[in-house]
This record gives sequence, structure tokens and C-alpha cells, in this order.
Amino acid sequence: MTVPFATIPQNLRTPLFFVEFDNSMANTATATQRTLLIGQMLDGAAGKDSIAERITSGMQAAERFGRGSMLHTEADAYFRNDTAGEVWVLPLADTESQTAAAGKLKITSAANDTGVISLYIAGIRVQMAVVATDTAEAIATGLAKVINRNANLPVTAAAETDTVTLTAKNKGVHGNGIDIRLNYLGLTGGESTPSGFEMTVTAMSGGNGAPDLLNGLANLKDRSFDFIVNPYTDTASLDVVKTFLADRWAWDKQLYGHSYGVITGTYGQLADLGEKRNDQHASLLGVNGSPSPDYQWSAAYTGAIAQSLRNDPGRPLQTLVISGVLPPDDTKILELTERNNLLHSGISTFTVDDDGTVRVENIITTYQKNAYGDNDDSYLQVETLYLLMFVSRYLRTQVTSKFGRMKLAEDGTRFAPGAAIVTPNIIKAELIAQYGFLEFNGHVQDAKGFAKGLKVERNSQNPNRVDVLWTGTLINQLRVFALLNQFRLMPGN
Repeated sequence: MTVPFATIPQNLRTPLFFVEFDNSMANTATATQRTLLIGQMLDGAAGKDSIAERITSGMQAAERFGRGSMLHTEADAYFRNDTAGEVWVLPLADTESQTAAAGKLKITSAANDTGVISLYIAGIRVQMAVVATDTAEAIATGLAKVINRNANLPVTAAAETDTVTLTAKNKGVHGNGIDIRLNYLGLTGGESTPSGFEMTVTAMSGGNGAPDLLNGLANLKDRSFDFIVNPYTDTASLDVVKTFLADRWAWDKQLYGHSYGVITGTYGQLADLGEKRNDQHASLLGVNGSPSPDYQWSAAYTGAIAQSLRNDPGRPLQTLVISGVLPPDDTKILELTERNNLLHSGISTFTVDDDGTVRVENIITTYQKNAYGDNDDSYLQVETLYLLMFVSRYLRTQVTSKFGRMKLAEDGTRFAPGAAIVTPNIIKAELIAQYGFLEFNGHVQDAKGFAKGLKVERNSQNPNRVDVLWTGTLINQLRVFALLNQFRLMPGN
């Protein structure tokens, strides 16, 4: 028997006992599945522009990137849903080409009686008591103070006579989506406008631009990120991330990853936006009328699904709870038919329970057409991408561990048992065995079919290369249970 020692020399004459360790058959490690939060920080924050760093809490994000910043909000929402993942952030500075969104609160009528103003800014409630003697100017001044006192808000406030001007802390078009409203919970939730009080809300507007993502993404180097929260859904930003991830899925990089974002609008707007995208490495959740900003939603639902996909990439994501965001009011919640149609337009969907709990319905990619423009559902489900990541990494681990320093011989070659030699048939047998392990653990199916279709052969041009045709069938997800209830009213019919 030939024992394939790597370090103990053959010519030893000194006694007695020598040992070396070979871990090639013991590797059971899996890749670290990191999360990356992309977003803006406040001017003067401690973070470095376009340089990724690791964080462990929303509080740390507030300290590093500024309270009320986009990154602070994202981190808070993400950690509400995923407390176990390795989380990194890519902080971006506001640029001179961007402008900040602004909105106004104009007090048109003071209260006739004592009451409480329940104002929601980006889904965060701000309350202030008023009395009958308060003037419009006093109410405006008080509201500005209360708003500025809450550093978690994404806006600052300034009062002038009877009007409060709100300005987004971070510049950019995303500020236009900062929601402002009164009495989100309504009468049933104990919120009502004080008698006589009237206020005109001017929605946030005027925000323009988005940071350039190229430098920040380039600075990530070869560190892998499986879950990427992308708050920028303008076409240019989406295209940059699309190119970035396509490169990471290339044969030579094998870094992988998937991008998650949110688009807001009516049913028609969501469908139109979804049909303009075609990217297997990106998912867009459609949200209509939520007080919570879209970048908060992006981080929240990514955190909700990340834990499940890490534990089991093939298990469907439906019904997972998304914490840290407020659902749209009842009039804006999309119906089943609308959601089903959106799922045919590349838009992911969610549902809302009667008690306001937000749940994942189906997270899909925006991939809809092949290179010829024909319908293609091969990359439809996000679970498919994560199964491909898992299986590819698993096979890479096994191959590099067991065959890392092997000699290659033709099938039929006779050699001593235990020699550091492999043949295509030996590799094939190993791949079949590993497939059985993957099947047993619920990642693939049809081991017999795989064994028949698997091909392992030496390359005809390069004698040191083995070519493999891996024909595995990924596990599926139970998404639809259809039952025909063919009932009877009389026995024997």
C-alpha cells in the first residue's frame, strides 16, 4: 500500500514515531454568508466614504454614520429581523450633485380644545399636546422642537410663523419618498386630530440624484456578500449593481451574491417598472402607500429572509414575518389578482395580516426573458440562486480538499491503494457520493438520474484537466396546493 505522505520524508533512519496531519477528508465547512447594507451617512460622520466596515447593531450604525441617516435606518430595520448574521455596511457620502428633499407643515387652524397631534414622519410617530390657547405660530414652533428632538428621524425641522419646513438629512431622490401623515393608526388606534386643528401637508419633493456606487463596490475586492441591500432603484444604480453581480457570478470569481431593493408606486407603476428589469441577481419588492421609507423596507425584508436562506436555501420563504416596517393602509394593500400579476412582471410581493403583521409572500428575481427575448423562468425563484450558491460552494470545498494535490491517470490504470492518484471514474464516484449527501439533506433530488447523466472525462487538449458535466436537479418548493373539493350531498352518488 502506498501512503501519500506530504511532509514525512522517505529516507528517515532516525527512530521512532513521526506524524503528519491530513485534513483533506475532514472538511465540512460552509461559506460565511455576509450581508452588505449600502446607504448614505451624514456629513461629519465617523465612517469613511466608500469603505466597507463591519457592524453589530443599529446603535453602532447610528454612532458611526449619524442618527437618522439612511444607513442608521437600514441597520435598525435589518437587525430587527436578523440578529445572527455577519453584517457589513458600505457608507456613502452625499455628493455635490445631489439635492435634499423638503416638505412643509402649514398650520391653517389652531385647536379649539386640548388634544394630541400624532404626526408620522417616515413611519416614526411624533406627538405633541396642544391646548385651545395655542396659536398657529406656537404650534409650528413646538412641532419643530419635537421633531428635532427625535434624532432618529430622517429630517430636520425649522419653524417660521405658522409653517414648519422639513429637510431630509441625506441628499438624493430617495428623500422624496419620506412619508408625512397624521393619525396613521386612526380612531381605532386612539389617534384623532384635536377639535378645530387643521394642517396642510406638502409632501417631500425636490430631492435629486444618487451617489456613485462604482468606487464603493470596487473597494469590496474579493470579499463575498450573499445578501446586498441596495436602496437605490434608479436605472443607473440598478445597472451598476447588475454588472457588479454578474462579474461575481463569473466562472473565475465564484463570489456570488444577490441584491434586494424596493420600488414604490401604484399597481400599474410597479408592473411597469418591473417589466423594464431583467436581472437574475436582483429582487425588487413592490410597496404601495407604506409610511416606512423604501430603504427601510429593503433592509427589513432582506433580514427576514436571510436567516431562512442561510439555514436552508431550498426552503420557501412564504409567511416569514417582516418586522420593523409599517404596512400600507387598507386602501393601498394590493389584492391577490394584482399581486399574482406583479409576480409575472418581476416584482416580489408581501401580505398583511388583519393585525398589521407584514409577511413575505414570494420573493422572485426580475429575470423574465432569455437572450432571445423569450419568456424564461429558470432563474425566477430566489431559492434557486441560493441553492446554486450552496451546491457550487459545497462541491468546491470537497474537490479542493480531496483532490487538491492529486496525480491524474486514465481510467483502468493500475496503482497501489492509497496512492495520491485519481482517475475520471474515481472523481465520478466521489461526485455521485456527494450528490447522495446533498439529496439526503434536502438540497437536490433524483440521485439515480444524476448518476446516469453525470459525465467526467479528461480534456482532449489538456492532459492535466478534467471536464465534468454536472446534471443535478435542484429541490423544489411547495408553493401551490390546489384541491378540487368534489363533494356529495347523497351517499352513493
